[in-house]
Amino acid sequence: MSKGIVLLAAGGTGGHVFPAEALAFKLKDRGYSVHLVTDSRAERYAGKFPAEEIHVVPSATIGSKNPAAVARSLWTLWSGMRAAKTLIQRLKPVIVVGFGGYPTVPPLLAATRLGVPAMIHEQNAVMGRANKALATRVQGIAGGFLPEGGGAFPEKTVTTGNPVRPAIIAAAEVPYTPSHTGEAFNLVVFGGSQGAQYFSKAMPTAISLLEDALRLRLRITQQVRPEDMEMVGGCVAQLEMGADIAPFFTDMAERLAKAHLVICRSGASTVSEISVIGRPAVLVPYPHALDHDQAANAAALAATGGAKVISQSELSPEKIAAILTAVMNDPEKLAHMAAAAKRAGKPDAANLLADMVEAIAAKRTIAEFKRTRA
Repeated sequence: MSKGIVLLAAGGTGGHVFPAEALAFKLKDRGYSVHLVTDSRAERYAGKFPAEEIHVVPSATIGSKNPAAVARSLWTLWSGMRAAKTLIQRLKPVIVVGFGGYPTVPPLLAATRLGVPAMIHEQNAVMGRANKALATRVQGIAGGFLPEGGGAFPEKTVTTGNPVRPAIIAAAEVPYTPSHTGEAFNLVVFGGSQGAQYFSKAMPTAISLLEDALRLRLRITQQVRPEDMEMVGGCVAQLEMGADIAPFFTDMAERLAKAHLVICRSGASTVSEISVIGRPAVLVPYPHALDHDQAANAAALAATGGAKVISQSELSPEKIAAILTAVMNDPEKLAHMAAAAKRAGKPDAANLLADMVEAIAAKRTIAEFKRTRA
């Protein structure tokens, strides 16, 4: 018999959905039923998400200063909260857990108004707008990078780390094996839905600048937006090199496990996953990220020695080529970075977050929960 329903709410991007998915697996193992509230963008992830049912409620972000647009957004949020209230009254969850993104606002507001225990998880080192709006209303705040005992809500914040998917935990079992002179060098490049365009333009040029001996060693996995596939594919063919390009890889965990170097953005899930697996990285924070959260995430891993951080404004194809030349000729340095990244990883984050969920569902305070961890 189920211990009860846990309702997870997440915006429809991988950065929000993946941590929710990791928690869902843990909660299912512990005997809970899991339901997910999200938006239509999450459909690509839905096949693997262990939810009894996935619900879509109306939601909107208030990003415009146009009065008519603001009014429409407020009406949508009101409609979403009413729909979420009806859903919660029907499901009777023991707790509602939000993972950020504007689709979390209606269900979390509805939960707090109905007196249902609620908490949020913030993946980034800087709290996002949706979570900021909800932070005063919930009983607990779990943080991927948020400092425990610090920030705006020290009394209710617990640093759990970011939960990673079972596929990432499995990939973490694969040891890092350096690539030496003459051996294939696996390079993984990705940038998320918004950040991939820069790499689509910069990487082919950078690779064309490499010496032939290095270029022929490269085996590239690169995430490419659909509209850039033809351009990047043409460059790959012209360079006569081994490369897999696609808008989305369902086996990214396995590809990261085989990587000798990762070049990517620094979203919270990305930084957490490459840390748990333990792979050296060149992190290029997305320059248009709200509150510069990606820069803060990247700095946390760079401080351990597991990554090198370069701003996009300072990164040219020539610099990428120089970095690749240096690291492909220095496998020991990459091995040291891989080990440092792994030491920074938090593979038990999903278990700790599940413990926190159970505590709040049982109406224990965060102070009581912290004492049980001491």
